[in-house]
Amino acid sequence: MLCDLIKRKLAACALIALAGLYLSTSALALEAGAQAPDFELPGMPGSVKLSQVQGKVIYLDFWASWCGPCGESFPWMNAMQEKFKEKGLQVIAINLDAKNEDAKKFLSEHKTQFTVLFDPKGTTPRQYGVKGMPTSFLISKDGKILSQHKGFNEADRAGLEQKILSALEGQK
Repeated sequence: MLCDLIKRKLAACALIALAGLYLSTSALALEAGAQAPDFELPGMPGSVKLSQVQGKVIYLDFWASWCGPCGESFPWMNAMQEKFKEKGLQVIAINLDAKNEDAKKFLSEHKTQFTVLFDPKGTTPRQYGVKGMPTSFLISKDGKILSQHKGFNEADRAGLEQKILSALEGQK
C-alpha cells in the first residue's frame, strides 16, 4: 500500500516536471498591453469563445487536477465571481488535463460558480506562454492583457482582488 502511494506520488511529480518542460519551451509569455489571444474551447456550460465575452473583465486561469495550489484557488475564484459578477467580472478557468475524467473528478470535489473550459491538447497555454500552474491573466474589457500571475497562495488574494477591482473601475 505504501509502495503504491509512493509510485503515485512519483508519477505525479514526473507529470508535473514534463508539463513544466512542455509548457516552458512552447511559447513566450504575453506582456501587459498585448491583445489576449482569442480561443474557442468546450466546457461547462458549453463552448466559449473569448472574443464573445469581450466587454467584461476576464480573470483567465489555467489549472490542472494534479496542481495543489489550483485547488486552493477555486474557493477564491468562486468568491471573486460572486462578489464582482454584477460589476462585469467573468472568471474563466481552463483545465489542461489530458484526460477529462481527471478534471471531472477534481470538479466533483471543488464546486465552481464560474466558467470551466477544457483544453486537453494544451493549445491555449502555448498561445499565452504559460510556464507553470496555476497561471492567471487579468484581461481588460477591450481584450488587452493587464497582468499575469503565476502560482496561488493565501498571500496573493488581496493583491489579485485589488487588480480585479481596478480593472473593473477602468484603471490599469
